[in-house]
Amino acid sequence: MKMIRSKICGFTRPQDALAAAQLGVDAVGLVFYPPSKRFVSIEQAQAIVRVLPPFVSVVALFVNENTERIRQVLAQVPVDILQFHGDETPEFCRQFNRPYIKAVRVQNTDDIIAAQQQYPDARAVLFDAHIEGEYGGTGHRFDWAMLPDQLSGHWILSGGLTPENIGEAVKITGAKIIDVSSGVESAPGIKSAEKIAALLAAMDEPNISEPE
Repeated sequence: MKMIRSKICGFTRPQDALAAAQLGVDAVGLVFYPPSKRFVSIEQAQAIVRVLPPFVSVVALFVNENTERIRQVLAQVPVDILQFHGDETPEFCRQFNRPYIKAVRVQNTDDIIAAQQQYPDARAVLFDAHIEGEYGGTGHRFDWAMLPDQLSGHWILSGGLTPENIGEAVKITGAKIIDVSSGVESAPGIKSAEKIAALLAAMDEPNISEPE
């Protein structure tokens, strides 16, 4: 039985998103942050979403974007969940009447606890590595030992996850939801079906979802 839900973020090509969906990925992430190597235009996003089968969630990622631009994307791309990866306030995140995920760049355990308290209505809080000046997709991991033993609500493990370390990551953290970007790429924004398949296979190893 599949126990761990997966999102692959930073698609730029329809064929890669379709391959991921066919392999069993639960959600695809589209990056609407212009400085990112994985940035997509509205037209690119539309083409990617068009090929997806039903029941695969589309997540739109923004970083300190203005309200007008986000509404413009929502009006033209069928987005299921918003993901905010910058310094957005809870009030900003909830104004779009859409489920949202709030990403937090972790430096210490206090960051984790504070984020869960600050964004109580988020669909989930996502924990990523803190790299100065970068907002996700860095290929770096944070110290998983900083995660408290008991975390309330839904949370997502991200940051430097690969097919090679996903088993260790899940065993140590007990994560039930993971978000991967650079760890399954052949180049920035170009996803490898082989790496995605290897990631999902490693996640589905017997007893992998039981933390030690």
